[in-house]
Amino acid sequence: MRIGIIGAGALGGTFAALLARAGHDVEVTARGSGLAAILADGIRLTGGFGDAHARVDAGEVLRVRPDLVLVCTKAQDAEAAISANAAVIDGVPVVIVQNGLDGVAIAERLLPRSSCMGVLSIIAANYTEPGVVRVTTRATSYLGRGDGPPDAECIRIAAILSDAVPVVAIGGFRGAQWSKLVVNMVNAVPTIVGRSVQEVIDDRRLRRVVTASMRETVRVGMARGVRFGAVQGLGDVRLRLFARLPLAIGQVLPWLMRVRMGDVPNLGSTQQSIRRGQPTEIDFLNGAVVREASVAGMDAPVNRALTALVHEVEQHGALPVKRVLELAPR
Repeated sequence: MRIGIIGAGALGGTFAALLARAGHDVEVTARGSGLAAILADGIRLTGGFGDAHARVDAGEVLRVRPDLVLVCTKAQDAEAAISANAAVIDGVPVVIVQNGLDGVAIAERLLPRSSCMGVLSIIAANYTEPGVVRVTTRATSYLGRGDGPPDAECIRIAAILSDAVPVVAIGGFRGAQWSKLVVNMVNAVPTIVGRSVQEVIDDRRLRRVVTASMRETVRVGMARGVRFGAVQGLGDVRLRLFARLPLAIGQVLPWLMRVRMGDVPNLGSTQQSIRRGQPTEIDFLNGAVVREASVAGMDAPVNRALTALVHEVEQHGALPVKRVLELAPR
């Protein structure tokens, strides 16, 4: 199968290398030094899924109409990237592989003839050198759309992708997006203080802030009528219980996530963007919680403050730990 991958960063590079290794004909889009590196030496993948060196077609846009498209850009780049490739991909099944809540809806609006679905990936991968990706945590990804059970096409696409990397078709995808959003709350604090996710969670003071942002996210989701989907051991019952727990006890949730990560330093996708000198997708992570809270007539003060601090880091670099510690509820 010919598969187009828009955005060959951490996740896009991982999927591209593994799909090429599985025998698919892969074309990717990239820009700048990333594109130059891929054209010169392909994509090199190491870590959790083993080593792979994929020579793939690459350009700033897709040139050949594929049979399947994966959009793996950062959330803030999705609209421009899809629009730039629309002439080639409209009418082709499209899978949105990115954080946040809005990706599939954006694709459906821009590609009216395409069947659009989403993938939630818990794979942790570092992409700090052009054309080189290291998978630090191997994990299953989840594919679906809407609130109902997985349809036949979702099941078919999940099976195709599973030739290369574990992908499961799931029902209740919108609720699973919210569960993944809770997981993504581990991104902001490491970005602000310039530490790995593991180092942040190991620090009980910083772990308290991470826990507060996660609990606030769950409470906002509940106010929005969300039934949380099962992602990495998280589900509706467990997250609703977490939302009611005192902060001190709730810290077990990020701690369990940290144990699952292992000891290979995980920078988180947001911090990786900072290190590459690129804008982050914080407005689609913690910022999404703030917007959803507003719709529900609530405030989300922890996530609002974390969003502002990450934007400050985008301008000035990592901040003192005390700036984060001030956010922890008393």
